[in-house]
Amino acid sequence: MALAVVVVALLVAFLTPLAVYLAGRSTRTTPRRRRNLPPGSLGLPLVGQSLSLLRAMRRNTAERWLQDRIDRYGPVSKLSLFGAPTVLLAGPAANKAVFLSEAMAPKQPRSLAAIIGRRNMLELVGDDHRRVRGALAQFLRPEMLRRYVGTIDGEVRRHLAGRWAGRRAVAVLPLMKLLTLDVIATLLFGLARGAVRERLAAAFADMLEGLWAVPLDLPFTAFRRSLRASARARRLLAATVREKKANLEQGVSSPSDDLISYLVSLRDGDGDGRPLLTEEEIIDNAIVCLTAGHDTSAILMTFMVRHLADDPASLAAMAQGK
Repeated sequence: MALAVVVVALLVAFLTPLAVYLAGRSTRTTPRRRRNLPPGSLGLPLVGQSLSLLRAMRRNTAERWLQDRIDRYGPVSKLSLFGAPTVLLAGPAANKAVFLSEAMAPKQPRSLAAIIGRRNMLELVGDDHRRVRGALAQFLRPEMLRRYVGTIDGEVRRHLAGRWAGRRAVAVLPLMKLLTLDVIATLLFGLARGAVRERLAAAFADMLEGLWAVPLDLPFTAFRRSLRASARARRLLAATVREKKANLEQGVSSPSDDLISYLVSLRDGDGDGRPLLTEEEIIDNAIVCLTAGHDTSAILMTFMVRHLADDPASLAAMAQGK
């Protein structure tokens, strides 16, 4: 009986958008069809091209998938990803239009905003975007990061001693992901090794599983698990924000200790002493930093290790300090 209920729920979830979509097509007026839209197809409702893109990503052929669309429709085309109508722009002119034009406000898919948070830098526009981006840029400027070289070096040394030393073979990418998470937890969140860091790492791993999943908020789906993991990570970071705030008020810590302490310490320039960022903005943007820096850094370091393994001359020169 329970299985039957689940099957009916799934059928309703899939067929209702399809019925609405078909009804909309049958009643669509001629002027609506003449709108100046780019070439391409939105595909089936809710699903669109999401499944084909996810398959390409799993097979490591996403670049070919994108190039096939560009060859077929040109550098500007429409499609549907993760339940939202989407425009694909390709080429230098498109990058300039998206990232330098004040008239355009890039948005992440609604599913990503639901997981990462709606007050993150990728979602905000105008004055709010500039305020949050400026706060993050102040902490991440080169002269600030130079102060943390020793901290990062300590994390790397502990990682190599505990997970590499004495082993004939290692799986590099998973270890690089662990190292990246350790550095981020220390430098950005100020979390010592222990239960809180381990719970955050577990929640983050579960959250990543649903970032690029079909956004079906139903039991047993990757998207539902990701939403729950995001909520767990958010609770941990909220407790961390409150702890950092209390430590700053008591004078037992410094704004330069970590990113969260720095963001908590910032005040609005109007002179009324109000915090520059809300607690929600601090948490959402901490999750963005964790998400954006995790896989990119781990993959880059993995390729560096692979290059050194395949190039003994470069490895020898680096070992000699050259």
